[in-house]
Amino acid sequence: MRLKYAGATHVGMKRDHNEDNLLLAPELNLFVVADGMGGHSSGEVASKIAVDTIKQFFTDTTGDDDVTWPFKLDSELDYDENRVVAGVKLANRNIFESALADARYKGMGTTCVGMLWVDDRAIIGHVGDSRAYRVRADAIEQLTEDHSLLNDYKKIQALTPEEEEAFQYKNIIVRALGMKEAVLVDVEHSAPEPGDILLLCSDGLSGEVTDAKMLDLVNTHKDDLDEGVKALIQAACDNGGKDNVTVILVQYLGK
Repeated sequence: MRLKYAGATHVGMKRDHNEDNLLLAPELNLFVVADGMGGHSSGEVASKIAVDTIKQFFTDTTGDDDVTWPFKLDSELDYDENRVVAGVKLANRNIFESALADARYKGMGTTCVGMLWVDDRAIIGHVGDSRAYRVRADAIEQLTEDHSLLNDYKKIQALTPEEEEAFQYKNIIVRALGMKEAVLVDVEHSAPEPGDILLLCSDGLSGEVTDAKMLDLVNTHKDDLDEGVKALIQAACDNGGKDNVTVILVQYLGK
């Protein structure tokens, strides 16, 4: 398959350091966004462990059937889906154990959204509220579901956009890497058509920029993904930039 990609991370307008990390590994057809959380620099540590662990796991398991996997395979998932889940679970375990081993990192964690391209499809594994979107022509679709208190509340009570904005606990994450020894990883799929662009982002983008604006900016810069990434980050900063902002764009060009 043929892919174009671009990605960047930015501290935003209010924070004094960046706790986000991203992975661009086209040689593995693998792309990851991780949004760290925790006191001092520990959020940055957690997100770095996540992207480094996932990259190493995929490097080790590419073309080597003798590698021992850290987790039992899920019979309901195929081989590549299991690879995505295992990589994220291993990242969770490494973050959790690092926090136990060093008091400086107690309570650290990170969201994670990772995308593996294989057999003309994108397999997405995610934990937390970092998101994956698909842009196809004049439509944008959110592919992942936030693991947040706000999203859980919306399932039982409809909210207006104003009520969502005023929701007292909208930044509370109910699932993240490092919170517990084990974690549940959600798996989604996208069967792309040539020209589709998949967007991975931290909530520093989705919390500041509407889906409609994302669609407009991605389509405006669909021929130059680096400029598209810059435009999305700038839009988040222009709207307040209250959090770190991380964006990856991957365009499917066909076989």
